[in-house]
Amino acid sequence: MQDVYIIEAARSPIGKRGKGLAGLMPADLLGKVQVAALERAGVDPATVGQVIGGCVSQINQQSFNIARVAWLSMGLPEDVAATTVDSQCGSSQQATSLGAAMVSSGMEDIVMACGVEMMSRVPLGSNMAGGAPMGDSYFEHYQPTSQFQGAAMIAEEYQITRADIDAFGLASQQKAIQAWEENRFEREIVPIEAPTLNKEFQPTGETHTVTRDEGLRATTLEALAGLDPVPGQEFHTAGTSSQVSDGAAVVVLANQNAVDKYGLKPRAKIRATTLVGCDPVTMLKGPIPATKKVLDQTGLSIDDIDVFEVNEAFASVVMAWQKAVGADPEKVNVNGGAIALGHPTGSTGARLITTALHELERRDGKYGLIAMCCGGGLGTGTIIERI
Repeated sequence: MQDVYIIEAARSPIGKRGKGLAGLMPADLLGKVQVAALERAGVDPATVGQVIGGCVSQINQQSFNIARVAWLSMGLPEDVAATTVDSQCGSSQQATSLGAAMVSSGMEDIVMACGVEMMSRVPLGSNMAGGAPMGDSYFEHYQPTSQFQGAAMIAEEYQITRADIDAFGLASQQKAIQAWEENRFEREIVPIEAPTLNKEFQPTGETHTVTRDEGLRATTLEALAGLDPVPGQEFHTAGTSSQVSDGAAVVVLANQNAVDKYGLKPRAKIRATTLVGCDPVTMLKGPIPATKKVLDQTGLSIDDIDVFEVNEAFASVVMAWQKAVGADPEKVNVNGGAIALGHPTGSTGARLITTALHELERRDGKYGLIAMCCGGGLGTGTIIERI
């Protein structure tokens, strides 16, 4: 088995629902980031073995193997194959894991892992509009719950209060605002030119360029405390849950064969990666076993990790994970998370890997751990080592 190197990792800015990126087709948004990542990596598109993409709502404008459509929409080589996978919110992190397996085995020398979700155009759950896949046989085994309910159950189990959750949400916003003030995200962002829309969501014929994440909101504890909880629970509000967003991200992977042959410059290596199952009723505790598994795979301890990126689907998910694994909160989501930045579901895994890599470089750290909860009771985990 060969080492798997990250040659490049890049992402779009994260757009608010109906705002800066909403005029783009999903394939065009992802395609723009694919092209930019290849250019930054110095990788000839013709040398890419396969593209593995993540997307959750694979219907309408995100159907028909969107990773392949994005690649072809940019005029990239048609003989490069692509696959689109669905591991719910962890889709593009799992795409990265699958790409890493291909590269490690020598099946391919270079793989592009990526993900996209344009929730302005294809709302979450669109692919279940005709009915959910769970039937009586499923409910014989498991209680039906939503992610909102799962987040509330986790808060109760780990004795996390509404006040704790509001404080976490405030901190996420404050950290993200500071990160942008200090230009910490600038190197990982691909500026995106997009059509300008009018109030009726129709193109005006003009374009604009999006260069910054759009979800940041200055707030206070008092303001967060005054928000109504989301339906079905008493803990989380719109200020302490991930935002509906648009975005795309790309991670370019290569093995030593490709590094030597094409003169590529590795920035990190993937040390471990996993996808685990967990209780589908509470649903969102997957980062806990995923973290333990990748630490076991590497022989590292939680204290060896310099940067954690754990998706802020809901505040309680990250807070429970911190309690369970003993992570230092000062190393967790140091530039804010999905509560502040947004969560374009199919792209977030690759986005977290991208942010972890750049933050390790910024602070001269060595190890980064990335973990996500996923709908249906899954957890993704990856450890990267900066070179």
